[in-house]
Amino acid sequence: MSNLKHIAVAGNIGAGKTTLTEMLAKHYGWEVQFEDTTTNPYLSDFYEDMQRWSFNLQIYFLNSRYQQVTDIRNGTNTVVQDRTIYEDAHIFAPIFMICNS
Repeated sequence: MSNLKHIAVAGNIGAGKTTLTEMLAKHYGWEVQFEDTTTNPYLSDFYEDMQRWSFNLQIYFLNSRYQQVTDIRNGTNTVVQDRTIYEDAHIFAPIFMICNS
Protein backbone atom coordinates (compact mmCIF):
# COMPACT_ATOMS: atom_id res chain seq x y z
CA MET A 1 0.00 0.00 0.00
CA SER A 2 2.99 2.33 -0.05
CA ASN A 3 2.03 3.55 -3.56
CA LEU A 4 -1.38 4.88 -2.49
CA LYS A 5 -1.73 8.63 -2.46
CA HIS A 6 -5.45 9.49 -2.34
CA ILE A 7 -8.31 7.48 -0.91
CA ALA A 8 -11.77 9.04 -0.91
CA VAL A 9 -14.88 7.82 0.90
CA ALA A 10 -18.25 8.64 -0.67
CA GLY A 11 -21.76 8.32 0.70
CA ASN A 12 -24.87 10.06 1.94
CA ILE A 13 -25.14 12.01 5.17
CA GLY A 14 -25.00 9.67 8.15
CA ALA A 15 -23.60 6.72 6.18
CA GLY A 16 -20.42 6.57 8.30
CA LYS A 17 -17.93 8.30 6.01
CA THR A 18 -16.22 10.20 8.81
CA THR A 19 -16.03 7.14 11.04
CA LEU A 20 -14.54 5.01 8.26
CA THR A 21 -12.15 7.81 7.28
CA GLU A 22 -10.92 8.15 10.86
CA MET A 23 -10.51 4.38 11.24
CA LEU A 24 -8.52 4.06 8.01
CA ALA A 25 -6.30 7.01 8.92
CA LYS A 26 -5.61 5.62 12.37
CA HIS A 27 -4.93 2.09 11.15
CA TYR A 28 -2.65 3.02 8.25
CA GLY A 29 -1.21 6.31 9.55
CA TRP A 30 -2.71 8.33 6.71
CA GLU A 31 -3.43 12.05 6.74
CA VAL A 32 -7.13 13.00 6.91
CA GLN A 33 -9.01 15.73 5.07
CA PHE A 34 -12.61 16.41 6.03
CA GLU A 35 -15.32 18.40 4.31
CA ASP A 36 -15.12 22.06 5.33
CA THR A 37 -18.17 22.70 7.50
CA THR A 38 -16.70 24.98 10.16
CA THR A 39 -15.65 27.93 7.99
CA ASN A 40 -18.26 27.53 5.25
CA PRO A 41 -20.03 30.91 4.97
CA TYR A 42 -23.14 29.44 3.29
CA LEU A 43 -23.98 26.42 5.42
CA SER A 44 -26.27 28.08 7.97
CA ASP A 45 -27.96 30.16 5.24
CA PHE A 46 -28.51 26.97 3.23
CA TYR A 47 -30.37 25.30 6.10
CA GLU A 48 -32.54 28.40 6.49
CA ASP A 49 -33.43 28.67 2.77
CA MET A 50 -32.21 25.73 0.67
CA GLN A 51 -33.75 26.97 -2.56
CA ARG A 52 -31.93 30.31 -2.32
CA TRP A 53 -28.50 29.16 -1.08
CA SER A 54 -27.98 25.70 -2.64
CA PHE A 55 -25.99 26.98 -5.63
CA ASN A 56 -23.69 29.13 -3.47
CA LEU A 57 -23.12 26.23 -1.09
CA GLN A 58 -22.30 23.79 -3.88
CA ILE A 59 -19.86 26.22 -5.53
CA TYR A 60 -18.13 26.72 -2.18
CA PHE A 61 -17.85 22.96 -1.64
CA LEU A 62 -16.66 22.42 -5.21
CA ASN A 63 -13.91 25.00 -4.79
CA SER A 64 -12.94 23.62 -1.39
CA ARG A 65 -12.75 20.04 -2.67
CA TYR A 66 -10.82 21.11 -5.76
CA GLN A 67 -8.27 22.82 -3.51
CA GLN A 68 -8.02 19.66 -1.38
CA VAL A 69 -7.38 17.50 -4.46
CA THR A 70 -4.76 19.97 -5.70
CA ASP A 71 -3.03 19.90 -2.31
CA ILE A 72 -3.14 16.09 -2.22
CA ARG A 73 -1.64 15.82 -5.72
CA ASN A 74 1.13 18.27 -4.83
CA GLY A 75 1.86 16.66 -1.47
CA THR A 76 3.80 13.56 -0.56
CA ASN A 77 1.53 11.97 2.06
CA THR A 78 -1.22 9.44 1.54
CA VAL A 79 -4.51 11.19 2.29
CA VAL A 80 -7.95 9.77 3.05
CA GLN A 81 -10.81 12.15 2.34
CA ASP A 82 -14.38 11.89 3.67
CA ARG A 83 -15.98 13.39 0.54
CA THR A 84 -15.10 13.45 -3.13
CA ILE A 85 -15.28 16.15 -5.75
CA TYR A 86 -17.39 13.80 -7.90
CA GLU A 87 -20.31 13.49 -5.50
CA ASP A 88 -21.61 16.99 -6.23
CA ALA A 89 -22.08 16.41 -9.95
CA HIS A 90 -22.97 12.72 -9.92
CA ILE A 91 -25.01 12.34 -6.72
CA PHE A 92 -26.21 15.58 -5.12
CA ALA A 93 -27.05 17.62 -8.23
CA PRO A 94 -29.31 14.91 -9.72
CA ILE A 95 -31.01 14.36 -6.34
CA PHE A 96 -31.52 18.12 -5.91
CA MET A 97 -33.06 18.35 -9.39
CA ILE A 98 -35.46 15.49 -8.62
CA CYS A 99 -36.47 16.99 -5.26
CA ASN A 100 -37.13 20.40 -6.77
CA SER A 101 -39.10 19.32 -9.84
